Amino acid sequence: MFTHPSQAIYMSEMNTHYRNCNICEAMCGLEIVHQDKQIISIKGDQLDPFSQGYNCPKALALEDFYTDKDRLKTPIKRTASGWQAISWDDAFSEIVAKFKSIQQQHGKNSLAVYLGNPNAHSLGNALFLKPFLKSLSTINRFSSASADQLPHHVAANFMFGAGMLIPVPDIDRTDFMLIIGANPVVSNGSMMTAPNVIGRMKAIQQRGGKIVVVDPRRTRTAKIADQHLFIRPEKDAFLLLALIHCVFERNKVNLGHLEHLVEGLDDVAKLAKTYSPDVVASIVGIDASTICTLADDMLLADSAVCYSRMGASTQTFGGLCLWLTNVLNIITGNFDRPGGAMFPQPAFDLLRNHQVGHKSSFGQHQTRVRKLPFFNGEFPVASLAEEIQTPGEGQIKSLITVAGNPVLSAPSGHQLAQAFAGLDYMVSVDIYLNETTKYADIILPGTTGVENSHFDIFFNSFSVRNTVKYSAPLFEKQVDQRSDWQILKEISARMFNIAADDPMQKITPEIILDMELKQGPYGEQGMSLQRLIDNPHGIDIGPLMPCLAERIKTANGKIDLFPQVFSDDLPRLQAVMTAVSRDLAYPFELIGRRLVKSHNTWTQNSARLIKGKNPCTLEMNSQDAHQLGIEQGQLVTVSSAVGQIDIEVVLTDDIQAGVVTIPQGWGHNQQGTNMSVAATQPGVSINDLTDASRVDKLTGNAAFNGTPVAITLVLKEGR
Repeated sequence: MFTHPSQAIYMSEMNTHYRNCNICEAMCGLEIVHQDKQIISIKGDQLDPFSQGYNCPKALALEDFYTDKDRLKTPIKRTASGWQAISWDDAFSEIVAKFKSIQQQHGKNSLAVYLGNPNAHSLGNALFLKPFLKSLSTINRFSSASADQLPHHVAANFMFGAGMLIPVPDIDRTDFMLIIGANPVVSNGSMMTAPNVIGRMKAIQQRGGKIVVVDPRRTRTAKIADQHLFIRPEKDAFLLLALIHCVFERNKVNLGHLEHLVEGLDDVAKLAKTYSPDVVASIVGIDASTICTLADDMLLADSAVCYSRMGASTQTFGGLCLWLTNVLNIITGNFDRPGGAMFPQPAFDLLRNHQVGHKSSFGQHQTRVRKLPFFNGEFPVASLAEEIQTPGEGQIKSLITVAGNPVLSAPSGHQLAQAFAGLDYMVSVDIYLNETTKYADIILPGTTGVENSHFDIFFNSFSVRNTVKYSAPLFEKQVDQRSDWQILKEISARMFNIAADDPMQKITPEIILDMELKQGPYGEQGMSLQRLIDNPHGIDIGPLMPCLAERIKTANGKIDLFPQVFSDDLPRLQAVMTAVSRDLAYPFELIGRRLVKSHNTWTQNSARLIKGKNPCTLEMNSQDAHQLGIEQGQLVTVSSAVGQIDIEVVLTDDIQAGVVTIPQGWGHNQQGTNMSVAATQPGVSINDLTDASRVDKLTGNAAFNGTPVAITLVLKEGR
């Protein structure tokens, strides 16, 4: 019987594929119905033991990335007549020859690498980045971590002995949740892997618990909470110190089962005496009685947890904020116990080979120009532009970016663009010709999410419940395509001169994953890759359990409640107490904001996620706007010490007076890119305003929040 080609798809069988979404941190399980090479539908997997059918709109981008006509599939090279296709072999040969030549001429550290956020969402990259970085033989490594979460890792490193030993809120069992500078309903967590946060928060309230949000903006999370408190940007450390003061003042310190594992308590008590609610009230913008009540609510709850995130992390006192958050949870008896701040025990344990008493790399090296600290194998991204543009020994001359767009995601993005344009040679591993990769000499495109196998190595380590899941590729890649990890592996092999037939070249992510699962904490229970393949919806291991005594990595096995690095940083905070006046030239404080359908710079090429009303606006307090003669929907100029942008204004009482906010991850409409969907959008980049010179001096993390800005009305021509 003859079948017309147009009927072939119709008659082919529909199949269902299960995987985790890898766009954000939530690890939502997906059910993808597909037919041949086409995706028919994407929805939540009802049988996923963790997300239980929940998923957010961002999952649709998995299909959009796969089918995007702007997406690159083979290498391209910059030439005098424009971008041209190049073979993989020619691309690898040129790249390695150029890197080696530049390093031979200018030194090993003349080559730098930047790693974007998607690397943490990629099984292959997570496993093959280490040998890749080693093959480059350079100390100049940068990543999105220092534009996001470095304070979390520094606090964990000095308090618990390992940068990845980060406590997460046991949101499913807590009775009181204090959220500082976070919007988990929109972000689906963030350093707290928790699908369906809105459902989990409502469950707290349904069992009689309470949620309080402290934020300069009344976010979607704040609107669901029982109480919202406005706070001045970058003043969170003062509030935390006042809460700690109340605990000691009321003689309510409770270390619980950690009593013999904590040292430095007396030092914290002495410090906290200085920061009473009466002292800090005018600084934070919250009255003393409210602060006292907040402390009492936390102390009276059967279980409680304080969760601090982006607003607390990406500011000039990020390190102190995350340290003090841990201190507050510990001294209230809400640490390493159900309902408090707890530690996941993932099946792939990143701490399995972490030595007790391992010497930290923090401060082992410093950047050339500003002397910012080296930590966890990298320097702060806020220093990247100046390390490229400043002449002298050790100047960066060449760069490779892997799955990142720092021109839009890092502070002073326009300065980074200028720096990239001046490099001797640049390579990008990316599926798009975008605002960063357009400066590259060669772009190497990897495969997308549905063409890759997936396992959440990092986000299981931040999960509010212990689960485990593996996803095989939905679609096999084409013959002329490479996965990101294969690209990294090939560059490594050529830099090391490893032969193609070397046995090491046969290692795959699945081989490593299977070994780690078998040698991990559940290996004796039969955990393996095959077991995960046999359970495509994932396996529920159970709720978080007290485990710090077994997992702590400090040399003496104790929690250091008052590490010297934080003590040394306190004078910088104390200086703010006598210098709270506002900058008259830039009287407003700029903060970022998250959008449900956006994730960093990832998702702006999904037509379905960016359609509709313009989300890239400036939110401004109504009274502030009235004083300046600004009305709803008008175009305003926002200027800072480093740049300016024009943007539509939205007036709202959900933003504190004196504070304005712009969403992150926009600006995909610059010349020289090939992203036709994003190019039609009006979004501008907040990082044309943020200042790379503003960092948390303790950790080196970029201080996006609190950027001083001025607002002026853009007048129409002829007026």
